[in-house]
Amino acid sequence: MLSATRDQHSETVVLADDHEIVREGFALILAAAGMRVVAQCPDGVAAVEAIERHRPEFAVLDLEMPGMNGVEVIAEVRRRRIASRLVVLSISRDGARVMEALNAGADAYVLKDGPRKHLLDAMAYVRDGGVYVSPLLGGAAIFAQSEAFAKSDPLSVLSPREREVFRLLVNGDRAKEIAAILDLSPKTIDTYRSSLMRKLGVEDVVSLVKFAFDKGIVESGGRRETRRP
Repeated sequence: MLSATRDQHSETVVLADDHEIVREGFALILAAAGMRVVAQCPDGVAAVEAIERHRPEFAVLDLEMPGMNGVEVIAEVRRRRIASRLVVLSISRDGARVMEALNAGADAYVLKDGPRKHLLDAMAYVRDGGVYVSPLLGGAAIFAQSEAFAKSDPLSVLSPREREVFRLLVNGDRAKEIAAILDLSPKTIDTYRSSLMRKLGVEDVVSLVKFAFDKGIVESGGRRETRRP
């Protein structure tokens, strides 16, 4: 993790991407705009730690990172009630991925292959309380695609990791067992369980299992998954 020099009058930024050359390039763009990059992080776990430590005005996050992906980082930062504005910077144009990030609590979604102006526009827009989606994506089409996907996929609001925890919970595995399977701590599994239950609008594991049965994700006579969401 690299830290920049201090300047009391600059807005602070945590920058997270698993490619160093990408981080360095965007750090130069942000510095030229008068912002201070207080930490560069190569993975999601380091990003959460840096955001917790520095409480920056902005965190700029890639979606695909080791440890925790961008959506998981966003969800964890929001769970901790950290007020940093969260900007996703990704190559993905998948409408479902865009909406997954926004639903998790992202303030902006910017494409890496767009002009640098879009990143700075996004930061200015969310600074004033707005939510920004890259104009290259076509907002109306993204939202329409997301609505259609949500109707066909009852788990569309969940992150990939939350889906894994969901399936294991429905299969009857306990938090400690799930932690061992996914190589995570039981506390982390509890965090995912609380988050996915909140997103699905259920209050306990019994309701979660009933949700799975009602949506046809599992059969009521057994623990086997009948169709992939």
